[in-house]
Amino acid sequence: MPRAYVALAPDGRPLASFGDRFVAILIDGAVLAGVNIVLLVPTLIAMFAVMAGAASRVETDPVTGAVTSSPSMGMFIGVPLLIEAGFILLTIVIGYVYHVEMFGRTGVTWGKRAMKLQLIRATAPAVPIDRGVLLKRWAVQYPVAIVVPFFSWIDGLWQLWDKPYQQCLHDKAAGTIVVKAG
Repeated sequence: MPRAYVALAPDGRPLASFGDRFVAILIDGAVLAGVNIVLLVPTLIAMFAVMAGAASRVETDPVTGAVTSSPSMGMFIGVPLLIEAGFILLTIVIGYVYHVEMFGRTGVTWGKRAMKLQLIRATAPAVPIDRGVLLKRWAVQYPVAIVVPFFSWIDGLWQLWDKPYQQCLHDKAAGTIVVKAG
């Protein structure tokens, strides 16, 4: 019986499968979601506290029930929106730290470690991955996906038809390949 074809990296290691990469990104997503949920609770409490404080400053005429004084809309809507914008910015920074800084120190994310995947350069597999390569990869994968609808789907599925190295768009931009480590 003929053996199934296994795609190989330039250094001869087998490429990571779509399934392995998918599970790895699910694990990474769960880690980041857990951190973001922990931060979301105080963010929501702060937003509701500001809105409740502004709503408590509404004064009405006891006879007619008409509003006689109310807080500015900036306090009621603007400050909670600023708090939310700060939370969004913080989640982007946390994603950067996880995918660039932590990856740069340990060589893998928790998802890649669990699935025994490794990131290598496409042109020079023996050269270590540096922060610049990781930053390119992250910048194409995450900030672009915030702005471009469905980019995450296109990026992640790109590996299914890419030949010869089954790269996603963020891999192509950074010149990286994901291989099985073990």
